[in-house]
Amino acid sequence: MFVCPLCNQIEQQQYICPHCQQAMADEGRLMDYFDAYSAYLDIEGMKLFDGHPNNRKKHECPHVFSCLKCSKQVVYLINEMEL
Repeated sequence: MFVCPLCNQIEQQQYICPHCQQAMADEGRLMDYFDAYSAYLDIEGMKLFDGHPNNRKKHECPHVFSCLKCSKQVVYLINEMEL
């Protein structure tokens, strides 16, 4: 079984904004932004529709990071951990 370390608060990840070089904040899983019910659906099933065709096979969880200064948003693929 694989789990996302960010979703499960096992660890934190820090990124620097590619636009203004300031800190970015984790805004959660990309698939949680699809509609009002997507946060309650099966994670592995949602990976089939999230626009990242290999993340299910590679055990990656796409997270939205937002710049604290300029508000630029970037999606980063987070490596899931095997339990």
